[in-house]
Amino acid sequence: MSSDRKVEYTETALTALRKLDKPVARRIMDSLDAHIVGQDAPCATGKRLQGPLNGLWRYRVGDMRVICQIEDQVLRVLVLRLGKRSEIYR
Repeated sequence: MSSDRKVEYTETALTALRKLDKPVARRIMDSLDAHIVGQDAPCATGKRLQGPLNGLWRYRVGDMRVICQIEDQVLRVLVLRLGKRSEIYR
């Protein structure tokens, strides 16, 4: 049974998404749709972050990392940042 969960993007995430090559950006959006929107438990495919990013979740799409905040009460996943592994956690 799938949920009516929505993926939303912050301005920072949208800016980073626009700077990517179109195929890479499409791959990220398709991956989020497949692994988050259609799932009852989006946490199952992500990884909980620790330290200064505690409470956030990380999804891996190829060489890119997507940092999200999962809000189960409102069925929303807010994409905060995305970028390459070497840059995203700074």
